[in-house]
Amino acid sequence: MSQQVSESPEAAQMIRDIGDIHFINIALIILATWMAVSLVKRALPWMAERGPNRMRLWLLGAVPIFRLMATAFAVAWIIPLVFKVTVENFLVIAGAVSVAVGFAFKDYISSLIAGLVAQFERPWRAGDWVKVGSDYGEVRSVGMRAITLRTLHDDIITVPNLKLWDSNIANSNDGERTLMCVVDFYLAPHFDAQRMRAALRDVALTSAWLCYDKPIIVFVEQAEIGTHIELRCYPFEMRDQGHFISDLTVRGKEAIRALGAREATAPAAA
Repeated sequence: MSQQVSESPEAAQMIRDIGDIHFINIALIILATWMAVSLVKRALPWMAERGPNRMRLWLLGAVPIFRLMATAFAVAWIIPLVFKVTVENFLVIAGAVSVAVGFAFKDYISSLIAGLVAQFERPWRAGDWVKVGSDYGEVRSVGMRAITLRTLHDDIITVPNLKLWDSNIANSNDGERTLMCVVDFYLAPHFDAQRMRAALRDVALTSAWLCYDKPIIVFVEQAEIGTHIELRCYPFEMRDQGHFISDLTVRGKEAIRALGAREATAPAAA
């Protein structure tokens, strides 16, 4: 009990007396910071719309940076007005802030650790085509916190490295210069399977995007709605996989019709 009594004055000394806190100055600092941030939020986008195109992204990107710097400056200015900044108090405040920051940035720290692990396990490399969750694209850059993917739709997606802990990573080429593309066909029964396999193989062999050093596989299996045929082959250039798949799909359908076969349709829902 005596220990608690002796510690309470020390805890109270961290905060200045009410009469010593300049609330007007604190209010003016907050108001000035809010006005500066509001001014920049309006001025920089206005300048970006009317300035050179090469400066537009730079000006727009400067808005959140200025807001963060202004907020940090205001907090650093207000703290000495409220707290008695001594070595002991600084250590107490720094410890509390460290716990709060560590909790708030736990995902960020987890991403950094995952990024370090990824440097050794190498689930992805720059230039690989990977699928993380529902996102599929080419790895454009590998950072310590995240990787960026460029999708087939030319979108840029930032994927945090912490996905390494809880997601399956599908790497389509794993450092190789090409990858397998798969085109699916579903056919109704009653067709010549041997002729169909040969025709689809010819479709792949005559594609302008084919890599001739890799095998062509025509896989056939029975499915609920008909016969499932997979045409598996490799494009010469990985970035052409969209053109390659489109070409195989269009000409594959033509080959199916030329042999008198029909594509299967899903049964109507009851």
